[in-house]
Amino acid sequence: MIEVTGLTKLYGDYVAISDISFGVKDGEIVGFLGPNGAGKTTTMKILTCCMPATEGTAKVDGFDIFNDPMEVKRRVGYLPETPPLYPELTVQDYLTFVAEIKEIPWRQRSGRVAECMRAARIDHVASRLIGHLSRGYQQRVGIAQALVHNPKVLILDEPTVGLDPNQIREVRELIKELGRDRTIILSTHILPEVSVTCERIIIVNQGRIVANGTEEELSMSLGGRGSYHVAVKAPRADLEQALGRLPGVVSTQFLSGVDGVHTFEVRCSEGKEVREDLFAVLAQRRWTLFELKPPGVSLEEVFARLTISDVEVA
Repeated sequence: MIEVTGLTKLYGDYVAISDISFGVKDGEIVGFLGPNGAGKTTTMKILTCCMPATEGTAKVDGFDIFNDPMEVKRRVGYLPETPPLYPELTVQDYLTFVAEIKEIPWRQRSGRVAECMRAARIDHVASRLIGHLSRGYQQRVGIAQALVHNPKVLILDEPTVGLDPNQIREVRELIKELGRDRTIILSTHILPEVSVTCERIIIVNQGRIVANGTEEELSMSLGGRGSYHVAVKAPRADLEQALGRLPGVVSTQFLSGVDGVHTFEVRCSEGKEVREDLFAVLAQRRWTLFELKPPGVSLEEVFARLTISDVEVA
């Protein structure tokens, strides 16, 4: 649905983004994550044809952002960080105005406006002035204006900034609902936003992509390579001894024990696969395996490592 190749944006000598390339599949919800000033908003503006790139290209649903910008705009709904609202208009009048700008045929406008208000859960405030609404409802109106022309792609830039916890939860649920039949790019620097909402994460730092994958993939890529967390229901001393005797095991470290289930971190020599031997030992002794997984790190730590240091795993 979205193909980005080598996007670069320069402001004089300042490099906002540099050689960014990624793809988003049809129906995927992707988090575009990075610290303030990383280049998230610049990338979103280029993809929505609000700003030209210095180099590179991108396609949305097969249409090039440079050669077919109007076709791209017909397929993309955009919520900028500051929603383009008119506080002196009612919700319905504003959305009708947006529908006219987006060239919705007049016979279809009232239906489209009603449909996007229902989708954004604001139909009960249709007659209220936007300026009299709470910040959360104004954000919903911003999402509704992005839906008016029924786009295949939604690009949302910081959709929950400034909202209280209840409003954040409501907007997250709304985004997940909208993602059932649309492709969504969610640009943010709020980690729980991405963790709860997105299927895949792209992390940018200093204008470059430094990671691209699922939360689990990113966690494991920076976790303990060549080691496992093993939880087994067995006597602790016997289990520790059995683990230490496995071919390729360098060391074992006890982590916890609850109700007879003991967890160890097992470190292995580089390139050594121990799982088959481990299963054989457990089966022979009739011990119950509760968990076997590589030790990953949290999304917060992944983010910190990739945006503070120069580590790259993309």
